[in-house]
Amino acid sequence: MVAENGTDRDKNTVLLVEDLVVEYGKKNKKTRAVNGMTFSVQEGECVGFVGPNGAGKSTTIKAIMGFLFPTSGTLKVFEEKAGTVASRERIGYLPEVALYYPFMKARELLELYGGLHRMGRSELRERIPRILTEVGLGGKDEVLLKNFSKGMQQRLGIAQAIIADPELLVFDELSSGLDPIGRHDLREVLIRLKQRGKTIFFSSHELTEVEDLCDRVLMVHKGRCIEQKKVSELIHPLNRFTIRFTAKEGTAVGDLIGALGRLTQENGHYNCEVVGAEDYASTLKRLADSGATILEAHTEHVSLEKYFMNAIRLADEQTQRAS
Repeated sequence: MVAENGTDRDKNTVLLVEDLVVEYGKKNKKTRAVNGMTFSVQEGECVGFVGPNGAGKSTTIKAIMGFLFPTSGTLKVFEEKAGTVASRERIGYLPEVALYYPFMKARELLELYGGLHRMGRSELRERIPRILTEVGLGGKDEVLLKNFSKGMQQRLGIAQAIIADPELLVFDELSSGLDPIGRHDLREVLIRLKQRGKTIFFSSHELTEVEDLCDRVLMVHKGRCIEQKKVSELIHPLNRFTIRFTAKEGTAVGDLIGALGRLTQENGHYNCEVVGAEDYASTLKRLADSGATILEAHTEHVSLEKYFMNAIRLADEQTQRAS
């Protein structure tokens, strides 16, 4: 069976969401926070879950963890119903806002979470210093949490999520509270986890973070997934190139450019617009081989944020036309 995103739904499907609906409130005062969400996440993928405030990201994640019950739809984790002990024991989770008891020490907190995952004391004694060092909190084992900054608490939250070496990591607003150095360090941690084959699913407002880390991006708006693409597919059309040139007399310029770019003519010269670095290089070579004179060439990189905002605008327009 093939999902909408082109991935196979088989025994390697870690997370399956189909027609998910989640509502808040009672009777006639219900608010639909998630409205037919559908996607899947495969083993070993790193998937970014992006959307504006109120898009339904946190609600979907809470339903995945079993903190909220769906109104309708299918929600499975490792082929188990979401929220069951069998599914949650294989997940490392970081909520959007993590609150810890201020008079606990970092070591004590990780011992607590490790114990909940049935880790033994000797294993935790060996693992805790290494995990704290990995998230940038080396030597903070005995520091009270009341003395941790927001960024340090976020790093500690990541440590508790990975303390038991889970198969699936679910992060809600991954880099919340982290400064640029913290975000860089976190990327390094997640890259190492990806290399070890971990499945990572996270929501984020930082689109550059998604671009750097993810294999695939899910764009959500008004409780629905409006677009899902591999990052390589997403990035390709964001790199646009323009070449201004003159051609030798008698050159069949249209045949020369072919399907590589969009061609216009103006004041005795040509403008060629090309998408993607490979087609750009190929077009330049064709023009040079034909004896054309390159007058100007420049690159325009459309930001992922701009692409995302355009996707939201188009989704709203389609909704308005359908209503």
